[in-house]
Amino acid sequence: MGQLRRRPLRQSPASPAPNAGAEPSSSARPEYLLVGRIVRPHGVRGEVLMRVITDYPEHLFGVETLYLGDRHTPYRVRSVRSHNHGLLITFDVLGDRSDAEAMRATDVFIHITDAVPLEQGEYYLFELEGISVVSEDGQPVGRLTGFLETGANDVYIVTTTGGTELLLPVIPSVILDVNITERVMTVHLLDGLV
Repeated sequence: MGQLRRRPLRQSPASPAPNAGAEPSSSARPEYLLVGRIVRPHGVRGEVLMRVITDYPEHLFGVETLYLGDRHTPYRVRSVRSHNHGLLITFDVLGDRSDAEAMRATDVFIHITDAVPLEQGEYYLFELEGISVVSEDGQPVGRLTGFLETGANDVYIVTTTGGTELLLPVIPSVILDVNITERVMTVHLLDGLV
């Protein structure tokens, strides 16, 4: 199995959510993916500093339109440049620092059609959320309900059939197979995990 991206793009909070208790549909694709958050204005000419939330920030250098906020308002990008651990972005409509100040703490999205194509074995988090988790002998374990990033490796949070939480490290010896089409993840439960 390929590794999940370190900081995968996530589904926009404004995208339609599945009905409570319903099986998530593998065909339910969000229209927008989160790539960052505007931290603050930079300088006096309307430039903003964006904290990056994607493994491929260099891909944003070629994106012509970014979508801001919960309403995904489109903003045409004039320029993008690297700055420390973030990106400095200038939009066509932001003329000065006060315009840029109004964008502080705003989420930044790309349209799904502008997303980086994934390699074999890579998945977006929205594709894995709610997937059934079974042991290598086919016994139901639960559903994947959350994700954690740690220094060593990512961790999947599985809500078990008994209602408790199980933390599974995202390593090849634990995550044996992910079948997005059938919505099943097969895992090896190491001693001490359960």
